[in-house]
Amino acid sequence: MTGPLRAVIVDDEPLARERLRTLLGERPGYALVAECPDGEAAVAVLARERPDVVFLDVEMPGLDGFGVLEALGDEAPLHVVFVTAFDRYAVRAFEVRALDYVLKPIQPARFDAALARVEARGGGGPAEWAAIQDLLHELRARRGYPSRLVVRSGAQVAFVPTDEVEWIEADGNYARIHTRGRDFLLRDTMRALEARLDPERFVRIHRSAIVNLDRIATVEPYFHGEYVVMLTGGRRLIASRTHAARLRDLLR
Repeated sequence: MTGPLRAVIVDDEPLARERLRTLLGERPGYALVAECPDGEAAVAVLARERPDVVFLDVEMPGLDGFGVLEALGDEAPLHVVFVTAFDRYAVRAFEVRALDYVLKPIQPARFDAALARVEARGGGGPAEWAAIQDLLHELRARRGYPSRLVVRSGAQVAFVPTDEVEWIEADGNYARIHTRGRDFLLRDTMRALEARLDPERFVRIHRSAIVNLDRIATVEPYFHGEYVVMLTGGRRLIASRTHAARLRDLLR
């Protein structure tokens, strides 16, 4: 190790941040570069600082720890040490995937064990991120669908409520979110985004279009089993024959 590992603490509880700060300060080889009181601040700070390790609270109001990692995508820190209250399911999920965690209230011995694993690995790499992604997919199914989407553009972070989304279109390998009067480019594929959204509220009508059912004004038959979908904002879209059946089922 050529220099101290740069660390960031993310926790909405002041006492928990103080505890982590104190424990980290007593361990040589680490430099605390930032603290974040919520997930929204953490996304911007982690993207900017690119620390070696982040101590990330799982349960936070608003954007929780899993939402932070989803927003960061493949730019997540090399090492993630999850900070959580006792939850047998979550702890088991961490252990199965060999991910690092500490339980609240944080004990020095457990904290040291997590640091030892961080230092032994020498770099998170694709394997650790793949395990985190697997965990996110599993826990997302238990937590339900998001009420808002996190969109990053450089250091700027936008939080888009899903009920304000009119439709989403494919933009190369990414997805462009259309709301009333503003667009957002989300660095995610249409397939991945479709899986994240509530299927009772959002429907794929074309390989390049997802619509919010609440924003549909009219649906009319078109040629060859296709449909013309008019949105409340005036946008005209075509539902392909391949996806028309799902649209008809939801509109019944």
